[in-house]
Amino acid sequence: MTIRLLLIDDNLLFRKGLCALLSQQSDMEIADDLRSGKEAVQASAIMEPDVILMDIRLTGSSGLEIAAQIKRRQPQVKVVILTSSRTEEYVRAALRLGIDGYVLKDASLEELLIAIRSVARGKKYLSPDVSGSVVESFLHPEQVKDKSSQLDMLTNRERGILQLIAEGRTNRGAAEFLCVSPKTVEKHRASLMQKLGLRNAAEMTLAAMEMGLIERPSSFSRLMGSSSSDVA
Repeated sequence: MTIRLLLIDDNLLFRKGLCALLSQQSDMEIADDLRSGKEAVQASAIMEPDVILMDIRLTGSSGLEIAAQIKRRQPQVKVVILTSSRTEEYVRAALRLGIDGYVLKDASLEELLIAIRSVARGKKYLSPDVSGSVVESFLHPEQVKDKSSQLDMLTNRERGILQLIAEGRTNRGAAEFLCVSPKTVEKHRASLMQKLGLRNAAEMTLAAMEMGLIERPSSFSRLMGSSSSDVA
């Protein structure tokens, strides 16, 4: 059996490199690779892949929402989230949506191949680090309740706008990317800021990092660490 794969990731070098590695497997072939989640639903319907590999964070859109749309329309298609995010609420949300696999980007090629072949046979696969954190979050749900409830408070559009603003886009830039008017972005921005109790773009960026919508730069972590030590 040859496993047809569709790859979705907005990092060109990572996507093309992964395509090259997976295409060397005798039991796998690449149907296509895409940068944007916007193309994924239609592409999946046309190409009918066996397994889709996609990041949970795609510029301007939620990988989970895209995955959910695909699963609703094509329940036979297996979806594996391939991401650097270990955030418990994302893992739990993925499981609730019926995602077939959740693999971290720092996994080995061998682990990724095991995951792809497992879900293609109808099994579920979670990276060991992820499965451990999920068990821990179920044992201690109070530790993840606040962040999860904050994320659940936002609509999909509000999450997308929060991500874009946190990535450094202006209201106009976000509007152009989403193909909506700046006033629409301003309306959703004001709504999400009110829901989360935020006052400015800096606080929006911090909130987006805490929710796992964007990566927390290592330089930011070092800065926060040095700031804490200075205070102490």
